[in-house]
Amino acid sequence: MNVFSKLGSDMVALWAKYGSVYLGGIGRTLGLAIIATFIGCLIGFLCGILTTIPCAKTDNAVKKFFLGLLRVIIRIYVEVFRGTPMILQAVFIFYGLPYFTSNAFKFTNLWAVAITVVSVNTGAYMAESVRGGIISVDPGQNEGAMAIGMTHWQTMINVILPQAFRNIIPQIGNNYIINVKDTSVMFIIGFSDFFAVHKGVAGATYLYFPSATIEMVGYLTLTLVASFLLRLLEKKIEGKSNYELVQKDALTPTAGNYTLKDKPKNPNKDEEGLK
Repeated sequence: MNVFSKLGSDMVALWAKYGSVYLGGIGRTLGLAIIATFIGCLIGFLCGILTTIPCAKTDNAVKKFFLGLLRVIIRIYVEVFRGTPMILQAVFIFYGLPYFTSNAFKFTNLWAVAITVVSVNTGAYMAESVRGGIISVDPGQNEGAMAIGMTHWQTMINVILPQAFRNIIPQIGNNYIINVKDTSVMFIIGFSDFFAVHKGVAGATYLYFPSATIEMVGYLTLTLVASFLLRLLEKKIEGKSNYELVQKDALTPTAGNYTLKDKPKNPNKDEEGLK
């Protein structure tokens, strides 16, 4: 029991002295995770749309060539950034570019490097999620849009993507939570995030485990809050459980209500929700 009381007193002492430093690291971690997740989603949506552009046998050779080349480039991008650790990607971008360009191209802004690395990494994962979300939409939706004269881009923006977005919301939230934790690898380039603050405080006080415990509690709090907000968003998108039928004429009484039932009380009873 004395061990836990000592741990608690050390944590309180660390927070009293370095609380503002920890909070600054939390702010930088959240800022990087939010910005990089947003940019990564844009990259993923763009790649997902480009890889689903239809290519018929009757299309000209130029279109087939460029679509094939585009898909190969996107596939290489996805496989490389999904198949290598983010910490090494940061090393290659931050230290590799100056090395290969004889310091002609050198990053001076750590935020730019961190956002670039995390965004491109997130985009590689989101590209496959978006592609899967687009494929999961009923093909009849695409055929119906094409039948009324919509182009591929109009169909994607107005018909397919709104439905696919709902399907991949959990994956977007999952990537954000991963980014909150994985931004800790940016310490390798000197970015002062939450984890880097822990290393600095532990090095100054030699209280490594109490500082690590503060870090663990902090990261757990950030991810739990994100999970809670994500569930609220999913519930909001699902909408209400009861819907009033459409009534075009104000003088015409509504035909009835449609009720979604969570669980039927009698399995042999008619499940239809019209009353």
